[in-house]
Amino acid sequence: MGSPGEPPEGTSEGVPGGGEEEYRSVVFDESFVKAARLQEFSAQERIGDHTPAVRRRPPMRRGLSRQALILVVLIAVAFGTAIYMGVRHPYQTPVAKHPEPLRMTVIPLAPQSRVPGSVDVDGLFAHSPADQFRIGADGITLPASRRTAHFSDSQVVTALTTAKDYLVESSLDPDVLTGGVSRSVRILLDPQQLDQFDQSFQRPTADGRHAPTGWLVRFDPKQAELADPKIRVQGTLTTAETDSDSLEVSSDHTFVYALRPAGSDETAEVSLFTVRRELHFRFDRDDLRMHQAELLVSYVQAGPLACAEDATNQLRPLLAGETAKAGGPAGTDPFATGSATALCGSLAASAQPKL
Repeated sequence: MGSPGEPPEGTSEGVPGGGEEEYRSVVFDESFVKAARLQEFSAQERIGDHTPAVRRRPPMRRGLSRQALILVVLIAVAFGTAIYMGVRHPYQTPVAKHPEPLRMTVIPLAPQSRVPGSVDVDGLFAHSPADQFRIGADGITLPASRRTAHFSDSQVVTALTTAKDYLVESSLDPDVLTGGVSRSVRILLDPQQLDQFDQSFQRPTADGRHAPTGWLVRFDPKQAELADPKIRVQGTLTTAETDSDSLEVSSDHTFVYALRPAGSDETAEVSLFTVRRELHFRFDRDDLRMHQAELLVSYVQAGPLACAEDATNQLRPLLAGETAKAGGPAGTDPFATGSATALCGSLAASAQPKL
């Protein structure tokens, strides 16, 4: 006898659990019913003649959800704002400044008497104002650096270091001093000043713009040579922010060289030659990034020189025992700050070794 839930004739053969078991996996829940495209008419609706048993339901509206729609709108607004700000931003792009041509002045200083000389180089320095000067690049000291309103500590240090590098390459490099290569100086300049630099060496002119001796120190190799590689140096470096995009560095250094006649041996007398260089550099942000400088002003006093000699292309020093007519009524001391002369001056006795 079958169980109360089974049909009298029993379950179908070969199908465990009967026919219901086959459809137990199909669940007609509420969402399934609502999603059906066909809907059965009610009994009242089917009373009418020729009325079909079912009707087709209108398709469900599958638009974006409210949250998705809000997200799309926000993205569109943000994208439009970015485009607008990119086209019409309130900040002005900094206008690039073109470097000014270098303005240079080279003042020869003529000795008032015979140029002192000695075979003892150390003794010669010991009797001169350069006795306490440092040697070489050690004499170009960097001041304590402080950030400015628009430039960081590291940017100020970069400006000072670049100015020092320029002084070292243009005043202390033996190859440059003997009239040789000038590339080591050239690569430290802003690219927009290179045409002026090249013209100065190709066609030297005493026009205050194209004198090689305004860019660097170099002697006539046919007249003089270094007797001692230990060049004495003393001076200062200062920085100032001129505007939000420019740093300026001013340098004021005195260099003292021991020279002897070109081609002479060590028994020849040595004399001292003094060069006072006042340089004014400017750096924009590209210059700082590229480790380059704009050289704006170069003021040079050099002696002993003869006023009649052209100091535009090379310096032709008066050596030990030589004399020249003084260029002015008063002596100019290149070791004293704040002094200035025009065209040619006389080298003060206080600037010479006292032997």
